Amino acid sequence: MNKLMLRVLLLTLFAQISASAADTPDNAAKIDKLMSQYADCCSFTGTVLVSEHDKIIFKKGYGLANREWNIPNTPEVKFRLGSITKQFTSMLIMQQVAKGAIKLDGHLSDYLPYYRQDTGSKVVISQLLSHTSGIPSYTDDPKFFPDVSRNYYAVDDFVKKFCSGDLQFAPGTKFHYDNSGYFLLGAILEQVTGKTYEALLR
Repeated sequence: MNKLMLRVLLLTLFAQISASAADTPDNAAKIDKLMSQYADCCSFTGTVLVSEHDKIIFKKGYGLANREWNIPNTPEVKFRLGSITKQFTSMLIMQQVAKGAIKLDGHLSDYLPYYRQDTGSKVVISQLLSHTSGIPSYTDDPKFFPDVSRNYYAVDDFVKKFCSGDLQFAPGTKFHYDNSGYFLLGAILEQVTGKTYEALLR
């Protein structure tokens, strides 16, 4: 069963649930049965949370949170969000744009004074948002995940070490998915507001 089939099944199930009282034990059992089948047949690993009108009607973990240590998933497991954070980062940037604290045509070096001027003066905020800055993505380096990702770096140190490479192309001329660009946007948010990224999210 692929992801599309799962979505169709879930939508069908949730449509049936919404047609009746959502928080009945029968509906929770239907959700559990469907997800258990998907976990058994297709190795689904994760946590399912279903709410309706701000009321949680079902939550349960399936599969393993850690295969090495055989630790099962539960609703309390913290998952690595990865690029899901990009939509939040872009929204936080747009909030600062609305306040006039950041300009979409403002240059990277306008907001991060410690960033290299030769590159920072060419790249604008809208290019960071749209993956068209030309700044190399740190995750393109094959050594990043095995050798670097588990180490702690202060934001400015990470920017200088991993987000400051020579441009791969002239800003605005190409698209290349860029985790460095979004890390830089997070750094800009902290620099401009004087708050941590976590505090801004809250």
